[in-house]
Amino acid sequence: MKVIVREDAAAEVLRLRAQLDRMQGRSLDAPILPTHSALAGLLPGGGLRAGAAYALGPSTSLLLSLLAAPSRTGSWCAVVGVPELGAEAASDLGVDLSRLVLVPDPGPRWLAVVATLADVLPVVAVRPAGRVSDADASRFGARLRERNAVLLVQGVWPQAAASIGLESPEWSGLGAGDGYLRSRALTVSVQTRQAGVPRRARLLLPDPAGALAGIAPERAVAAPDGVVAEREPAAVPLLRAVG
Repeated sequence: MKVIVREDAAAEVLRLRAQLDRMQGRSLDAPILPTHSALAGLLPGGGLRAGAAYALGPSTSLLLSLLAAPSRTGSWCAVVGVPELGAEAASDLGVDLSRLVLVPDPGPRWLAVVATLADVLPVVAVRPAGRVSDADASRFGARLRERNAVLLVQGVWPQAAASIGLESPEWSGLGAGDGYLRSRALTVSVQTRQAGVPRRARLLLPDPAGALAGIAPERAVAAPDGVVAEREPAAVPLLRAVG
């Protein structure tokens, strides 16, 4: 009986993973576009992989948070089919408006508009105006890989590299019947086709400054006699604007 040692097993996993990526038409050395540091730990490779499509939940704040770092590091971005998107909100979440193209109403040929933009821009985001077939998604994926572009889809997208969703939102700031909404804590989950269990992290979106922030692990609060009285979470702004 052949016994595979730990090193051989790890090498076999890498070989199979490389083979899977080749079968799916992706390359392990595809460029990775940066993203907010609070999101990087959730995404495979630590960022947005060029040539991949990502399906997002119905949150414009999440969409803008993913666009912020690429735009701040020199990548042009486009947003298609999101007419309510505001420039002020985009700027607050770190998006460089000088590298942002908005197409609020692409019309019935929205998929052709997105494909044209993906030919010339590194990052394109879209809210689909209709269902996309597996065949169309496959052809679009080949186009993304050829151009090394990233597609962010606010909705369902067949063959997406990962699905990014929001769960369990909790607003803070309101008192006993009055006050102002200051921040929203929520759980961001990332599910890939390869991983059986999604990755999750608790974040602030927005934080009191209107940006994205991570929630640090609980820190101990010592009582005067040295006994730990309680633990309290600490909100840590990780990145307001990249670059």
